[in-house]
Amino acid sequence: MSFDIEVNNQRFEAEPRAGQCLRTYLRERGWFGVKKGCDQGDCGACTVHVDGEPVHSCLYPAVRAEGRSVTTVEGLASPEGELHPVQRKFLDAQGFQCGFCTAGFLMTTAALEAERGTEHDDGKLADLPRAFKGNICRCTGYRAIEDAVRGVRHTERPCAGKAVGKSLGAPAGPQVVTGTARYTFDVEVPGLLHLKLLRSPHPHARIVSIDTTEALRVPGVRAVLTHHDAPDTLYSSARHEHPTEDPDDTRVLDDTVRYVGQRVAAVVADSEQAAEEGCRRVEVVYEQLPYVVDPEKAMAPGAPVIHAGKGSEVRIARVENNVAGEVHGEIGCVADGFAEADVIYEETFRTQRVQHASLETHGCVAYFEPKEDGTGERLTVRSSTQTPFLTRRALCALYGLPEDEVRVVAGRVGGGFGGKQEMLTEDIVTLAALKLRRPVKLEYTRAEQFYGATTRHPFTIGIKVGARADGILTAIQMRVVSNTGAYGNHGPAVMFHSVGESFAVYRAPHKKVDAFSVYTNVVPAGAFRGYGLGQVTFAVESVMDELARRLGIDPLVFREKNIIGPGEPMHSPIGEEEDLHIASYGLDQCLDVVRNTLAEDESSAKAPEGWLVGQGTAMAMIATGPPGGHYADARVSLLSDGTYDIAVGTAEFGNGTTTVHKQITAGALNTTEDRLTIRQSDTDVVRHDTGAFGSAGTVVAGKAVLLAAGSLAERLRTFAARHTGVARHLCVLGAEAVDCAGRVVTLKELHEAAVAAGAEEEIAADGHWGGSPRSVAFNAQWFRLAVDPGSGEIRILRSVHAADAGKVMNPMQCRGQVEGGVAQALGATLFENVRVDDRGEVTTAAFRRYRLPQYADVPRTEVHFMETTDAIGPLGAKSMSESPFNPVGPAFANALRDATGIRFTEMPVTRDRVWLAMDQRRRALRGGARRRLIGTGRPCDSATRPPGTSGAVPSRGRPDCDTPAPPRTRAGPGSCTRWRAATSAPCSRTAAARRAAAGNRARR
Repeated sequence: MSFDIEVNNQRFEAEPRAGQCLRTYLRERGWFGVKKGCDQGDCGACTVHVDGEPVHSCLYPAVRAEGRSVTTVEGLASPEGELHPVQRKFLDAQGFQCGFCTAGFLMTTAALEAERGTEHDDGKLADLPRAFKGNICRCTGYRAIEDAVRGVRHTERPCAGKAVGKSLGAPAGPQVVTGTARYTFDVEVPGLLHLKLLRSPHPHARIVSIDTTEALRVPGVRAVLTHHDAPDTLYSSARHEHPTEDPDDTRVLDDTVRYVGQRVAAVVADSEQAAEEGCRRVEVVYEQLPYVVDPEKAMAPGAPVIHAGKGSEVRIARVENNVAGEVHGEIGCVADGFAEADVIYEETFRTQRVQHASLETHGCVAYFEPKEDGTGERLTVRSSTQTPFLTRRALCALYGLPEDEVRVVAGRVGGGFGGKQEMLTEDIVTLAALKLRRPVKLEYTRAEQFYGATTRHPFTIGIKVGARADGILTAIQMRVVSNTGAYGNHGPAVMFHSVGESFAVYRAPHKKVDAFSVYTNVVPAGAFRGYGLGQVTFAVESVMDELARRLGIDPLVFREKNIIGPGEPMHSPIGEEEDLHIASYGLDQCLDVVRNTLAEDESSAKAPEGWLVGQGTAMAMIATGPPGGHYADARVSLLSDGTYDIAVGTAEFGNGTTTVHKQITAGALNTTEDRLTIRQSDTDVVRHDTGAFGSAGTVVAGKAVLLAAGSLAERLRTFAARHTGVARHLCVLGAEAVDCAGRVVTLKELHEAAVAAGAEEEIAADGHWGGSPRSVAFNAQWFRLAVDPGSGEIRILRSVHAADAGKVMNPMQCRGQVEGGVAQALGATLFENVRVDDRGEVTTAAFRRYRLPQYADVPRTEVHFMETTDAIGPLGAKSMSESPFNPVGPAFANALRDATGIRFTEMPVTRDRVWLAMDQRRRALRGGARRRLIGTGRPCDSATRPPGTSGAVPSRGRPDCDTPAPPRTRAGPGSCTRWRAATSAPCSRTAAARRAAAGNRARR
């Protein structure tokens, strides 16, 4: 049949394949601005216009576009290159971070703008929650997108040398809004083969045999790889500077599978379709083995041993008990501390699995390039990774390759959040490329991202805290169990980090911890924003809030009595970190922001009549970099045209480090950002970079850039003085020239003179930073919310976040990091949950079943930055990528406690759980029951409400609230009957419960 389609004013006649969607048809023709994010029409990243109408091209059959005009984001700008008004708005407001979703938002907005004032205008632009119900952003928190649509400009253009502290736009901004920024798979590789993975259907099994005969008969299949083809070397998929931080418990392809979804074989073929068919024809015989999915049961005697035959030589703590790692420690004597306490509160808290949900899935392309010296080929791996250098090191160790024969490069990365601090695809793709000597690609589907990548670690935290009647803490004790899943990547490190700063931020003479990272037969967990602190902070901040209420003390005052202060040692029962210091202190300012907000807040008036209203606060402290060393090299050079080149290893995935590195360099060299180019995330660029994780992009890589740029500025002044014969102190470096006592030497002339004199070393400089010493950053979150007692619906009336980021290098970008962290944490608080069944199989392997925050779910958070300057960070800066996440969940839970009188101890606090808890309490009170319900306290008259809790008692009335516990009483699970149903699945017998289960949206 004949086929004709117009794409961005270009005609194409190639017929689509049977069943091909429009997205893949467009991408195969080089329109890479059309992104793959979900495969099911959930995220909107693939949005294009068909005859002016926005459609999700992943659902739109390519054959239906025959005879139609298709516009992608690349086609929005005029033929002369002038940006579309919507593109200009998004650029001015910086309505993006990683940018992977941006094309979808642009195309949706442009279509609605085109409808404005026409008969098709249905008012969606005035109702953005409705307009963007088909678009998802994981990075921004949506405020920047709203500002872009409304035409709010945030970017600044400072003069030479004044870039630091200004809101510069991202260097890649023009490419992001025009669809020309190149992510991992936005390249054409001739002769590309496609790899697909056959995955285990069993939670634990030994592979008896694999027959690949029928798979190899599929036309186009080039190879089938099994454990017989893989090296026996054990390694960890986690990427750390020191590989010994993780147990070596993984093989590229193993003859034992330990969770449903583990890869069993790899099929490489000419097309994805042939590779998928090959997977279906691989015949595997399994011997099923006993399995365990509960970490407490996994540690019990007689439990199935998940990594039998391995042990201390691969750094597994207790293989016979499935303990990947553990830590035990005590300061003082907690028994004595509890004996001194007037009130003791004890509770168990649980957090769930959460998916990173970066819109660009895991994947890589491996291919061969000629060596520069012409002596053969070397392997290049283009990967969606946060750690190019560590991945190269691991690949070379795994396959016995010299480092100069392997290059790892990351394009622009479409979101990370810690999930790409792993080697999940590069190992198997490299195996295939080495075997076939052909280019090979593996790109995870969205479903694979759920059951084949990693999640946040689920935690169970048993916590017991004691305090005197005057509010001074006497003892803190925790038992922490982290479910690391089938493999220990990041398991011990996350467990260890979770009980560090969470303990150290509070003073108490007696502290004790017992923490375990436990193997189970479920999808492995890994690095996730906050690296364990978010889970334990939920428990700690909930308990501190509850203890303050029982003592009758304002929760803010209670915290102020017990938090560490400037210059104080940070004591944790796991031991002190000698290189960790309070190099600046803004926690007091953070709490002042909350206090001032409470004093002037009038958001309760927004609550519907009869709804319960409450407010809550939580705080957190985090180290500004990982322990044990985090290294970065940078090089800044003067180029022949008088501009500068910055070479740095760290990757850009919406974290904003590229912008900050240019700002630092512009300040040191007294120039403007448009005279700087940057090369990054490529093992060819600099000697080494540990990676873009642990919030190290500014405080580690940025420090290396500062040292390099500062050194180059001194060299240029010195060389200019020698070149002109003018005293060095009279030479002033400017944006385009050096003024030597009135004699102006352009930078271009200076470069020419240096080359002519053989002094190239005078026009380039290196910088190195080892990540130590380290400082700490502080954050506080406050919410006021309203709860409908009839349905469990929650509305956030106001959200305020205080951040101690030291010297804020780029206020616009830093605010975006905070807003994105709050939004992601709200998702984890309200509804996100990677569910597994009793076999450990993931049952939520799609966005529509997982439930990510959308525009309508996320409030506009007010962000306040503290006035501090750090003594360690570059130019006084501190990190602010991970830390905003950590206090959000407990602040929300504390506000919910204030509104309902119920202490929720399990995340997420879904609407149905809230309704069930309130309904159970109503039933208990109607029946005259006096038992406590999950930390609600004893029923009492509302007039005895403790000071400082300030929640309004709604007109319907609340059946009970709390009075202070009398001295020497013990409150907790040992002294009450706990109602379990608040953390179980919703009952569907009543219409109210069905309504509650139907949604869980915290509305704007």
